Amino acid sequence: MPRTPAPSRAATKTRILDAAEELFGEHGFAATSLRNVTDAAGVNIAAVNYHFGSKEGLLRAVAQRAMAATNAERERLLEELTATDDEPAVHDLVRVFVTTGADVVGRHGHRGRHVARVLGRVVCEPDPRIRRLFAAEVGPVEGRFLRALTTALPDLPPSEVAFRYRAMVGLLALHQSGTLVDLHPGEPTHVPDSEARATEQLVTLLTATFTAPASDAASPS
Repeated sequence: MPRTPAPSRAATKTRILDAAEELFGEHGFAATSLRNVTDAAGVNIAAVNYHFGSKEGLLRAVAQRAMAATNAERERLLEELTATDDEPAVHDLVRVFVTTGADVVGRHGHRGRHVARVLGRVVCEPDPRIRRLFAAEVGPVEGRFLRALTTALPDLPPSEVAFRYRAMVGLLALHQSGTLVDLHPGEPTHVPDSEARATEQLVTLLTATFTAPASDAASPS
């Protein structure tokens, strides 16, 4: 049989990624079957296996595509912050991390909402395998931010900096998915009037979190 032209293979791969990105974001990884993805993409299971090997491989590709631009921008801005002899300030590190993560909607055009939702979903997945899979895509860059924050906060035990860092990642995921402004027990009040405003509030909150004194449990005895 003649081989499928390369452009057709690329288009098929993109359709699968687009469908998976939307469905994983809407329903979560565990609740989305490969059949759901193939039906939405208009392909068969063999196409998914050919391009990605497995459902986990598909999620890895979705995460890699979703985070590639954010990782590159974070790397660039962190290089700028560390280019001088002065250590970066906590506020500047938090701002770069949060704003680059919050800008996924604008960065990905018509796919922006799907990208934001899938990132929020993956970070909060209860299955640790899924979180580890995602962590592999962001680990090198995020590890540099954690080290920079640890250096900028010498009065905090590294374990406490790491805990606050994980809290930042979790809150940012809620913000990316649009959940943070609606996370309330009753009717919402004082909801930010824009995503930019919500991002600024998150930067302020997280800067205060990092610069707070060590908790009793984390304080040296």
